Amino acid sequence: MPEGDTVFRTARRLDEALAGSEVTRFDLRVPRFATLDLTGQRVHAVIPRGKHLLARIGDSTLHSHLRMDGAWFVYRHGEKWRHPAFKVRAIIGTADCEAVGVDLAEIEVVPTRDEEQLVGYLGPDPLADDWDADEANRRLGADARSIHVALLDQRNVAGFGNEYAAELLFLRGILPTTPTREVDVSALLDLGVRTIRANRDRRSRTFTGIDRPGQGTWVYGRAGRPCRRCGTLIRRGEQGADPTRERVTFWCPSCQR
Repeated sequence: MPEGDTVFRTARRLDEALAGSEVTRFDLRVPRFATLDLTGQRVHAVIPRGKHLLARIGDSTLHSHLRMDGAWFVYRHGEKWRHPAFKVRAIIGTADCEAVGVDLAEIEVVPTRDEEQLVGYLGPDPLADDWDADEANRRLGADARSIHVALLDQRNVAGFGNEYAAELLFLRGILPTTPTREVDVSALLDLGVRTIRANRDRRSRTFTGIDRPGQGTWVYGRAGRPCRRCGTLIRRGEQGADPTRERVTFWCPSCQR
């Protein structure tokens, strides 16, 4: 699932491939921007902001969001795409390669001076150089909802998704339904920052310390299976009212109280 660490690695890969180069092909396959052409412009940088990607090209910023299924791929010219063309939503080509955005949930282009209109609402990003722990603690601690819902709200902290929320709450022994005011949010965020930074440079995300397939999570995606710590069956439930957002959570009823 694309969360802050996935987006960080994607931005780094795109930046390494595109930054400093002139755009030779620019194709956005969404009605609103289908006629926009940034060929001839220089790619300045591709940066992550939480779960958002910002590609700064000329005086414009191409914003994309991966949501659940989106991804960016980098291909050498002539290399065969590993996905059907009808899934492609964006192509940025240079003399050396093509960056291809597949199943992107959001695509927008704005003047770079206005990109804060798209991402300015986000809370502090634990993978950013300007991470502000005090502000993140303040925002999360002021949220009156359950801790699972509050942790997913990108206005509090940018980058954590369903998998991180479920795993961090397990590691801290906190039920997802616990009111945020009853949680030591400073300790929770400290663990979250250390975990997402540790996963940032890994090919496979892990919370258990084991990176073999199927062994990286304690509770996420393991409903009905025994807890790796105590053997109690993992439960699955939903929180939050918006069906378009991440709302499924997993927990161990014995380890999380």
